[in-house]
Amino acid sequence: MKTLKIAIQKSGRLNEKSVELLKNCGLNFENYKSSLISPVSNFPLEILFLRDDDIPEYVQDGIADLGIVGENVIQETEVEVSYLQKLGFGKCSLKIAVPNNTNIETVADLNGRSIATTYPVILKKHLQELNIDADIRTISGSVEISPGLGLADAICDLVSTGGTLKSNGLKAFSDVMSSEAVLIGRKGSENEDLIQELIQRIQSVLRAKETKYVVLNVLKDNLEAVIALLPGVKSPSVVPLAEADWVAVHTVIPERDFWDRISQLKQAGAQGIVVMPIEKIIL
Repeated sequence: MKTLKIAIQKSGRLNEKSVELLKNCGLNFENYKSSLISPVSNFPLEILFLRDDDIPEYVQDGIADLGIVGENVIQETEVEVSYLQKLGFGKCSLKIAVPNNTNIETVADLNGRSIATTYPVILKKHLQELNIDADIRTISGSVEISPGLGLADAICDLVSTGGTLKSNGLKAFSDVMSSEAVLIGRKGSENEDLIQELIQRIQSVLRAKETKYVVLNVLKDNLEAVIALLPGVKSPSVVPLAEADWVAVHTVIPERDFWDRISQLKQAGAQGIVVMPIEKIIL
């Protein structure tokens, strides 16, 4: 059986979360910080630690079967890869930002202006869609200082919290694209069965992060009202308690509406609600 190869960031904002995800999938590997290749001891997989800009091309060229990288990097490198799974971390936005004291007030005001960026390919396409003719200046490094140095009238860069923009006297002006970490694959891979097994592990971990395991007690008279509020994976489990009129209900609740659902359950008569994290959910 051929060994799979997956490429992830060696360092940077996606490294820690990528390693955490793979560890949570039950993969055992070590020494990733001191080596560019780390074998997994309990699955036919090797982990390649690369620069994020190199990951899409490694996957496209077949050096790696899979990769974890930001959507922004894929679009900037313009490679031919398959999107296999969004991973829910590394979320950010590529934005055009302008100085606080600028006279640029509308998108049309960008015509004839200069914009500094490390994402010239994405920015060029975005401006073309808006029929904006601007001077794109490609810069590597700290793009945020460009307006202050007189190198550009605006910038286009990744924004997470906006703190870096604020500290450099800039403000977000226009959205270009949203990005998050994704699992990518090479088209026509020979190891489809192994890839699908790894994807199943990843999806089970992602589902678990989106849900909470809940156990609650309720009078039998209120059971129907409580069950009506519970989605569950299929349906909740109901277990009799020592007291004849009471039962325990076991279920899962989506993280996104957890607190609203808990309030509704209490109003319906649920008591002794215990909430626990879930490690994995396999459908």
